[in-house]
Amino acid sequence: MTAEPEGKVALVTGGNRGIGLEIARQLGARGHHVMVGARSKADGESSANELRALGFRSSAVELDVTEPDSIHRAALTAVSEFGGIDVLVNNAGIAIDGPGHRPSEPDFDTIRRTLDTNLIGSWACARAVVPHMRVAGFGRIVNMSSNMASMELTADEESPAYRISKAALNMLTVVLAAELRSTGILVNAASPGYTRTRMSPNATRTVEVGADTAVWLATLPSDGPSGGYFYDRSPLPW
Repeated sequence: MTAEPEGKVALVTGGNRGIGLEIARQLGARGHHVMVGARSKADGESSANELRALGFRSSAVELDVTEPDSIHRAALTAVSEFGGIDVLVNNAGIAIDGPGHRPSEPDFDTIRRTLDTNLIGSWACARAVVPHMRVAGFGRIVNMSSNMASMELTADEESPAYRISKAALNMLTVVLAAELRSTGILVNAASPGYTRTRMSPNATRTVEVGADTAVWLATLPSDGPSGGYFYDRSPLPW
């Protein structure tokens, strides 16, 4: 398989720190102009400056995935300032289930907040960029999922809101990929694994390893997979 040419525009939501920033760094190293999406423009600018200091093309865009107007403005910025948007990495997400949260005793406020960010936010971002990708006849959408979304691998009750939100994100990946078949737009889900970030300070996987599968999917050639769920570049069981 031959790689797609460099010089594309990528939007990484939650790109100002952790796995998102590392995805942005790796895409920058591959020649993409990376738009760092962050709820705080100042945080986004700080991270974009880090990337520019490394010699990469980067800019910041204020983006809150729970605010439709914010998403719309970010997509318009990509089109007006950079001519389009080729890659969307839906990385922004939250994990706010406490250790006592059980499926039989649901905290619906926690559940709604989690779904609003992890599922609805990603869905809304996809809606904003797909029309531009259709016009270009090219696009890569990567939804950041989790091993914890695998129904086959799940054997405990831990973090039901988070698990369900990511499992739903997997289904979004499948149905969106099915709709966009033959358009040049590939849609896949990536699990970074248990990666050491501010969200998971005790994890052992590095952000470099955690970001790799998402970057691989974001840079797939035209004959690459679509509608898949991957960990370490290999399929995960649903």
